Amino acid sequence: MVPRYGADVVGGAELGARLLAEHLVALAGAEVDVFTTCARDHRTWADHYPEGTTVEAGVRVHRFRSASGRHPDFDRRSAEALANPTAADRATQERFFVLQGPVCPAALDAAEASAADRVAFYPYLYHPTVVGVPRLRRRAVLHPAAHDEAVLHLGVFDEVLTAPAGLVLHSESERRVVERRAPAAALLPQLVLGLGVDGPAPGDEAAARAALGLGERPFLVCVGRVEATKGTTLLVELFARYKERRPGPLALVLVGPPGEDAAPPAHPDVVVAGRVDEAVKWGLLRGAVALVNPSAYESFSFVVLEAWLAGTPVLVNAWCDVTREHCRRSGGGLWFGRYADFEVALDRLLAEPSLRAALAARGLVYAQEFSWPTVVERYCRFLASLPSP
Repeated sequence: MVPRYGADVVGGAELGARLLAEHLVALAGAEVDVFTTCARDHRTWADHYPEGTTVEAGVRVHRFRSASGRHPDFDRRSAEALANPTAADRATQERFFVLQGPVCPAALDAAEASAADRVAFYPYLYHPTVVGVPRLRRRAVLHPAAHDEAVLHLGVFDEVLTAPAGLVLHSESERRVVERRAPAAALLPQLVLGLGVDGPAPGDEAAARAALGLGERPFLVCVGRVEATKGTTLLVELFARYKERRPGPLALVLVGPPGEDAAPPAHPDVVVAGRVDEAVKWGLLRGAVALVNPSAYESFSFVVLEAWLAGTPVLVNAWCDVTREHCRRSGGGLWFGRYADFEVALDRLLAEPSLRAALAARGLVYAQEFSWPTVVERYCRFLASLPSP
C-alpha cells in the first residue's frame, strides 16, 4: 500500500517500494499486488494515471481515484497541528492528514479485501498508512521511512508504529528514531533491511562531460530533487563561499527535477542540469571529484551507494544520521556540519587523489552488501518468520 506508484514517480520512498516489489517478483517468484491512488505528483495528489489494474514489470498495480488530494492551503493550515505536535488533539491530527492527502478509501478497502498474506505500508507519513495500519494491525508490515521531524511526534503515531506485525527499516539510525518516538516498537519483530541498489550501469564520463559542456573541469555532482528541503540551496551557498575563497575551475552540477520551492541561487560555476538519462547520470558519477548529498533528511539514499559503485567518494550532511551512518560504517565518505568542515573536506578531496581512491574503494565494498538478491532473500525470510495474523 503506497500513496503513488509508477516508473515515472520521483521520490525516494516510492522508488524503494517499487524496486522492492519488482525484485520480489523477479528474484523470489512472489505474487505482488500494489494498491495505490491514481496520483503522480505528491504536491497535489491529482489523478494522473487511469483508474484500474495494470501489470507493470510483473507487479499487479491497482489504482483508485482519491476522494481528496492535498488542500491548496495545506502548508499554512498544517501549522495548527505541527506548531506543537505533541499537544495536538485527535480532531486536529485527523484534519491534518485529510488536508495533506491523499485520502483514498477505495484503495485501502481493496487491500483489506485482498487475499494477500501481508499488506506492506510504505511510508509512515500519509493518510493511507495512518488509517490503514491500525485497521489491518497484525496483517500489516510497516516500512516507516521515518525521519525525526515534527509530523512523527503527532500522537496518532503511538498506535501506527506499534500496531503492525513487524517493522522494516532502512538503517540503524531510523530504528533508533522510531524506538525513541515509540518505545513499545522495540518489542515488535524488526528487520533493518536497507534497500537493494542496482549498478554500476553503463555511462561514459567523456560523453557526460560533453552533454553538459563541462570540458575538462573538475566537478562535484549532486543528484536528487533540486529544492531547499533536499539541501541544494544550502549546497550552492556553501559552494559559492568556497569559490570566493578558492577561485579556480571547480564546478558544481545539480542533477534532478526542480522541487516545489524556489530555485537555488544562480552562480556561474553551478550547472543546473535538470533531469538526465541514466547513462549521463552514471557518467557524471564516474567523473566527479565527489558526490555531495546535502540533504539532512534521508531514509536511505540510493545515490550515495550508486556513487560508490561508480568508484567515487561522497560528502554528506553531518546532520543526516542515515548518510553519516553509511559513511562511518563504510569508511567511504566525509561529512560536513558547517562551512569550515565543507572547506576542509573539499580541500582534501581535491588535493589528495589517493584519499579519493581509498574512500571510493571502501565504499564499493560496503555498497556491494546491498545487492538485490541479498536484500530480497533477507526480506522473504523476515516475512516468513512473522506470527500468523
